[in-house]
Amino acid sequence: MTILGFPAEIKPQEKRCAVLPVNVKAYKLLGATVHVQAGIGQHIHVSDEEYADAGAEIVASRLDLLASADIVPSLHKLSTDDLRHLKPNALIMSYLDPFNEKGFVASLCDNDITSISMEMIPRISRCQKMDALSSQASLAGYVMMMQAANQLESVLPMMMTPAGTLKPAKVFVIGAGVAGLQAIATAKRLGASVTAFDTRTVVAEQVQSLGAKFLNIDLGETGETGQGYAQALTPQQMQIQQREQAKCIAESDIVITTAQLFGRKPPMLIDIKTVESMQAGSVIVDMAAENGGNVEGTISGEIIKHEGVTIIGTGYWANGVAKHATQMYSNNLFNLISEFWHKEDNIFQLDLEDEVQSGCIITHQGQVVNAMLKSVYEANNQTTSEKEDQ
Repeated sequence: MTILGFPAEIKPQEKRCAVLPVNVKAYKLLGATVHVQAGIGQHIHVSDEEYADAGAEIVASRLDLLASADIVPSLHKLSTDDLRHLKPNALIMSYLDPFNEKGFVASLCDNDITSISMEMIPRISRCQKMDALSSQASLAGYVMMMQAANQLESVLPMMMTPAGTLKPAKVFVIGAGVAGLQAIATAKRLGASVTAFDTRTVVAEQVQSLGAKFLNIDLGETGETGQGYAQALTPQQMQIQQREQAKCIAESDIVITTAQLFGRKPPMLIDIKTVESMQAGSVIVDMAAENGGNVEGTISGEIIKHEGVTIIGTGYWANGVAKHATQMYSNNLFNLISEFWHKEDNIFQLDLEDEVQSGCIITHQGQVVNAMLKSVYEANNQTTSEKEDQ
């Protein structure tokens, strides 16, 4: 009998978790045994009793849970100490950040752990129900807009009152991916006047369908990757973007930046001079703050003021609506596991030739098996060797 072991999240301030009682029932119907660490749902007000009533076994000790599990799904990656307590050939599933966590990936290999990175789920139609990046990014877009509205010292909608007419707030969203589109939709629902920009001109129609204006900037040839991510701009294109969007930023009450490049440092979109061009009382939300930021002056995990402009870099965006974020992420995990569940043997069937698994499995049998990750590691090693030779 395959045991699914769900540990509590230990990252500071994290409220989300990887399973809800409704998922426990679904896993039981598949034929799995479910263990959950005591207190796993406390931050979203789900008691151990509710998990037990759904059919889960409550395990008080984290180490005992890890040692007994065949599959360990979680939100954040386990600690390196956790890895030493897993069964050989155990399967873990979580966000792994494998491009930036080469040391952790090496530990996975050393401990003979098979790993699935939830960030690496291919963005194809078959995988939409498993796409945790998109589900959490959508909630992040909503939360960022709400945080900005809470910090702004004026209302968002136009109001016509006996005391006078209040103009609608101007919102500028940079990046019209999943998070950006949700931020746009939320801002429009709140009554703001919204403008958006994305290097992928193909998304202009989506922006306009939400009632926002699309800022046209001629950057020359741009595009997106096969996974739907924006391609990195050249330094010259970046200069053009910064110059052309500066006026729109200066006139905006709220600016939300969502530009992130998969596996790479996010681009710097707003320099400090542009921040200083905004009116005092304006608000900027930097979605990429935790990874380096889109805005000069952002501090990861903090809300700061620079010459009267509030810059929000708190991160943990989806954590702001932890209950629904947990619901969506736990469903993403269940959809992934059930897709490859072999009911006759009650196991998760590994298939490195499958288009989904080949895209998201990082390590297996002590080796890095993901083709994209291997190519990036090899390129980085070659660059390092060239620098050492100079």
